[in-house]
Amino acid sequence: DKTSIIPYGLDKAAYPVPSPARSAQWRQRFGERFFLFVGVMRYYKGLHILLEAAKGTGYPIVIVGSGPLELELRAQAQALGLNHVHFVGRVDDDDKVALLQLCSAMVFPSHLRSEAFGISLLEGAMYGKPMISSEIGTGTSYINVHNQTGLVVPPSDPQAFREAMRTLWDNPPLAAQMGLQAERRYEQLFTAERMGQQIAALYRELLESKRAPA
Repeated sequence: DKTSIIPYGLDKAAYPVPSPARSAQWRQRFGERFFLFVGVMRYYKGLHILLEAAKGTGYPIVIVGSGPLELELRAQAQALGLNHVHFVGRVDDDDKVALLQLCSAMVFPSHLRSEAFGISLLEGAMYGKPMISSEIGTGTSYINVHNQTGLVVPPSDPQAFREAMRTLWDNPPLAAQMGLQAERRYEQLFTAERMGQQIAALYRELLESKRAPA
């Protein structure tokens, strides 16, 4: 009864609008359809699971970011012969937005509870993209609702992740519908304006409770 939950909110207006030339550059490089991961390559991000899931498929996967596991993950991708997985390193905000707008879906394979929420997952929802994530009992499954805004699979399960990618890849209308619902959920629950309103309401409630007679 002492707990109030206020979800993190993002302000889409604060994000840059990439130039047509910038978007065209990425489109020329990766085409019209690809899966996108954005994040730091840490132990809990589950990128080794994503690479295992990519094995035996031809789905283009673009990995944005760097981190302590980068060399290990690049070596894994090379050993698995994943020529369709592209490591692009760190990019600026214009490039990130261009890739968010172009991608077919967001992949978010975090498999440990160290992943408490997932800002890049929420960015995908903000840009109307369906998502694939794992059920780890944290905020990721509050952002991504299974069979509504995307697909949620068991953690550390490359085969399940692969099947989820296949489902979205083979069913563009389904993926598009989930993307619309993801964007709608962002607008209802995760805007910066809503976060600010909820914080202000909480402060008002606390102030009123202090003024009340004992």
